[in-house]
Amino acid sequence: MRLALVFVAALTLNACSREAAPGGTASAEGDGTAHPEIWPEYKYPVPVDPAVEAKIADLLKTMTLEEKIGQLVQADLCCVTPDDVRKYNLGSILVGGNSGPNGNDLSPAPDWLKAADGFYLASVDKSDGGVGIPVIWGTDAVHGHSNIIGATIFPHNIGLGAAHDPALIERIGAATAKEIRVTGQEWTFAPTVTVPQDYRWGRAYEGYSSDPKLVASYVGAMVRGLQGTPDETNLLAHDKVIASTKHFLADGGTKGGVDQGDAQISEEDLRDIHGLPYGPAIQNGVATVMVSFSSWQGKKLTGNKSLITGVLKDRMGFGGFVVSDWNAHGQVEGCTNNSCPQGLLAGLDMYMAPDSWKGVYEDLLKRAKAGEIPMERIDDAVARILRVKFRLGLFEAGKPSDRPLAGDWKVLGSPEHREISREAVRKSLVLLKNQGVLPLKAGARLLVAGDGADDIARASGGWTISWQGTGLTNAMFPGGTSLWAGLKQAAEAGGGSAVLSPDGSFTQKPDAAVVVFGEKPYAEFQGDRATLALDADLTGPYATMKKLKAQGIPVVAVMITGRPLYVNPALNAADAFVVAWLPGTEGGKGLADVLIGDAAGKPRFQFTGLLPAAWPKTPDMADGALYPFGYGLTYATPRAAWKALAEIDESSAGDARVYFTKGVPASSWSLVLGNIDRGEEKRITTVPADAIGGRAHITATDAAVQEGARRIVVSDGGAALAVSSHDPLNLSRETNGDVMVLFTVKVSKAPAKAALALRCDGSGCGSREPVTLPVTNSFVRYGLQLKCFAGKGADMSKVTAPFILETTGPADYALAEVRLGTDAEKVLPCN
Repeated sequence: MRLALVFVAALTLNACSREAAPGGTASAEGDGTAHPEIWPEYKYPVPVDPAVEAKIADLLKTMTLEEKIGQLVQADLCCVTPDDVRKYNLGSILVGGNSGPNGNDLSPAPDWLKAADGFYLASVDKSDGGVGIPVIWGTDAVHGHSNIIGATIFPHNIGLGAAHDPALIERIGAATAKEIRVTGQEWTFAPTVTVPQDYRWGRAYEGYSSDPKLVASYVGAMVRGLQGTPDETNLLAHDKVIASTKHFLADGGTKGGVDQGDAQISEEDLRDIHGLPYGPAIQNGVATVMVSFSSWQGKKLTGNKSLITGVLKDRMGFGGFVVSDWNAHGQVEGCTNNSCPQGLLAGLDMYMAPDSWKGVYEDLLKRAKAGEIPMERIDDAVARILRVKFRLGLFEAGKPSDRPLAGDWKVLGSPEHREISREAVRKSLVLLKNQGVLPLKAGARLLVAGDGADDIARASGGWTISWQGTGLTNAMFPGGTSLWAGLKQAAEAGGGSAVLSPDGSFTQKPDAAVVVFGEKPYAEFQGDRATLALDADLTGPYATMKKLKAQGIPVVAVMITGRPLYVNPALNAADAFVVAWLPGTEGGKGLADVLIGDAAGKPRFQFTGLLPAAWPKTPDMADGALYPFGYGLTYATPRAAWKALAEIDESSAGDARVYFTKGVPASSWSLVLGNIDRGEEKRITTVPADAIGGRAHITATDAAVQEGARRIVVSDGGAALAVSSHDPLNLSRETNGDVMVLFTVKVSKAPAKAALALRCDGSGCGSREPVTLPVTNSFVRYGLQLKCFAGKGADMSKVTAPFILETTGPADYALAEVRLGTDAEKVLPCN
């Protein structure tokens, strides 16, 4: 049996702790019911204040049922107004990855503080005779206050895991809390304490390590950095926020590394691997826990009472409140996004219902009035939320702009915080190879190559300003330093020089070359992979390394990545190989600190980073590790002769959600042109070709590469161009996550009418979505949310053609790409 990804450290857990305890089961097969008695017990250290408990009791007596239900619901900024918060007494709002004040996720920091004031003032408005409980605003400040332009972006968690430094983690948490407070928020959905076991998972970089002990060693430090010590109260009078450990439980243990998938593991593995980090979180008084989208043994966590109530609250003693993930309640068996009492009954206290909040509110209210939900459970959930709000000091703090640090813009990206991040970059770098080229001498003439060298967004990864971290420029990171800029500054400071040449060309031979390569930004959905191989279209720098080395130039490879990947050709080609992970806005300075030495070639800083997870020998981790967990060279490591690594063909490696690119469909996909009037279809395998009775002519045309698109000229009538497969896709998760079908076209003659459609398991999928495609001089990447089709009745679990472009009348257009994603240049409206 080929296991997905097994790490050395995960196998060194105490053998006794992994044996079945009384009442437990060592089998991975089960019904998803936990046995709390085999789980550890903890003491929640936040003091119980009798005065606060009396206030909570008084509020519960005074609040109307409508006010209580409102506290249980959290809405996203995209889909809620201050008037909504006032009318429905909502307990919380959040800002999702692609949300922002005024509908703009690139809104400047002052807009965030102004919006925070607006929502707060609406929530405390008592003009209707209500109690006016203040709202709390949650945000994904997962590696710094990463939604905000100008904030310090720290390395993502996988890099911090390589640093093996809990004290550093606490300082990062404290700095992040201060920057959050500047823009008026009170709650971060961090730290992520997942323990990834399969790095094909697209969110694996949000986990510190595959080793549960290493993850657990960090959790308490980050919680203290964000919240302070457990006995601290009135956090808003100081410089703290509340934290949220996530995602409970085993989001990093799903089969195949599939996001929101199923962890088919025993309860002992669930406890000992994925549950271990929750102990220090609870012991340090974490205020909230976010439940995972994923399942355990086939049962969705958001509806699993045995884990949320039985294990987390009753056995582990967690005393804060539990919040769900983005519309995750809609995936619970028997639920929809608008209706899921099962979540509350399972122990959920707050529904993250970004765009479904109104339906959830109305459904809970109706069921509560009908007696379907016990008032005891409602009151318990409300009390837990109020208890955290009192701990925050929310009732006394006043509006966000009146609180300490609010509007103190110099704190955002402050020199002090950037220096902490720079230190984190230095400590996170892992040296896998050094044949004597490093450190580079100060005063040397450097060539910096690779398409990722001067790209801060790429070095920062997903969950940076935008959800997927895409569509950004260096101008959106004021004060940040790209890898190229950091190397240039250090080279010149040492009396040397540096030249940026992405393709590695030069006019004056350099003393050494640094070639930056690796992954492009991604987050959930987009990040899931079929294998642990770098996308084939990102391997171009391999040839650059070989070319430079053939010219007698020492080559240093620097890899930007959110996970270990098979990159043997780069390891073979380079004289030195450095894993930089996703270092953030201070990546350039931190990298240069370690790579560039003094005039004598002595190190200024040592390599201290160690692999937080095993590095694969091939694209399949089942073939074994090339480098084990904990591996990492230093400048003091004796140099050994390099033994060439085996290289395999990875030309087919790519994003599984790209269905058509560079003029051809992906494997198992077809490009089909049909007649929407008669149902005729022709599969396009070679060009030029004719279809639909000669009314359509298909040829090759250039796009990003030569003949990288297909041009379709229709003389008259109706035509439908589809990218299809015989194997149905389940796009339910992507639909829930606001993912779009993206298609890149250049229109030379606009059709009289156009529409997008889907095909579901051989049949139509709901109504077509009319679209307008004007004439353009260049290719444009359009996007339409999958939700548009789901809202018209499409079965998104059985999609066989995610893209069908229907046209009426003469048309002339070229198609370059079809894929799923979020980075549309133009978002089409959903009618």
